[in-house]
Amino acid sequence: MSAQTQASTDKPQFYLTEEHHPENSTNLGFWLYLMSDCLIFAILFATYAVLGRNYAAGPSPADLFDLPLVAINTAMLLFSSITYGFAMLRMEKGDKSGTLLWLGITGLFGAAFLGLELYEFNHLIHEGAGPQRSAFLSAFFTLVGTHGLHVTFGIIWLITLMVQVSMHGLIHENKRRLMCLSMFWHFLDVVWIGVFSLVYLIGVIG
Repeated sequence: MSAQTQASTDKPQFYLTEEHHPENSTNLGFWLYLMSDCLIFAILFATYAVLGRNYAAGPSPADLFDLPLVAINTAMLLFSSITYGFAMLRMEKGDKSGTLLWLGITGLFGAAFLGLELYEFNHLIHEGAGPQRSAFLSAFFTLVGTHGLHVTFGIIWLITLMVQVSMHGLIHENKRRLMCLSMFWHFLDVVWIGVFSLVYLIGVIG
């Protein structure tokens, strides 16, 4: 009888350990992913720093970049970070509709950012300043384009989570996923501030 009692008390403890293990593994895995992304962007920034003044007798940043347009684009991404913060606040209060509303607004700001970035790329290529024109432009398109791909992935992830929240509500798993996306989204903001400062601002006025 005592052995059965011991087995019954041990069983919940076993399942409790199994329940928390996936969450800890998810958090660790996601942090490792962010660190790997940091290394990727560090390499791209270093490459741009080396090649950023090799114009091959072609146009320079001051000749190409529309700083007011880039400032508007930067504001779109920064606003998206603020609205994502509002979504997280509504999530903590258990407000499903409010969370979805702010996530949708975040996605719209992210889409506006991508739209302006694609417009800039199209304009540069139309002006003959494509990535093959010089080492500067190759480094520029690689760095900015890689960031744009990350934003695209973030929007797809955002839409997927909106569907999951709509179907299953603010369950523990969805909250954890929203937290991971929050870290990813703010990480992209930090990277873009570096892009705006090093590539655009210094390139135009430096």
